Amino acid sequence: MAGLGKDNVKLLMHWDIKQEREQDYFEFVVREWMPGLTRLGIEPTGAWYTAYSRNKQAQIMTEGVAEDLDTMRKILASPDWLRLHRRLLEYVNNYQQKIVRVSGGFQL
Repeated sequence: MAGLGKDNVKLLMHWDIKQEREQDYFEFVVREWMPGLTRLGIEPTGAWYTAYSRNKQAQIMTEGVAEDLDTMRKILASPDWLRLHRRLLEYVNNYQQKIVRVSGGFQL
């Protein structure tokens, strides 16, 4: 994806890493999750790790951009996404996601 266009949408995701799975989680993210997102057509655009939070904020927040809403919907319905997502859930709890129109910067 060369640049952001007016039709781009962003997949916002957040979760907590399961206790005792941190090392496996980080290996999975580097070896499978990030390359998998890219291969599916979601361009990772940011990730944030919260080491400590008094207000129960998600430990991991991440986002990725797709060409448009139809493309994002097709990706999220694909068998490859479902397999990749299922693998992520082996390492995380409290997974949530939403799709928003890209409006620049960090979005909630």
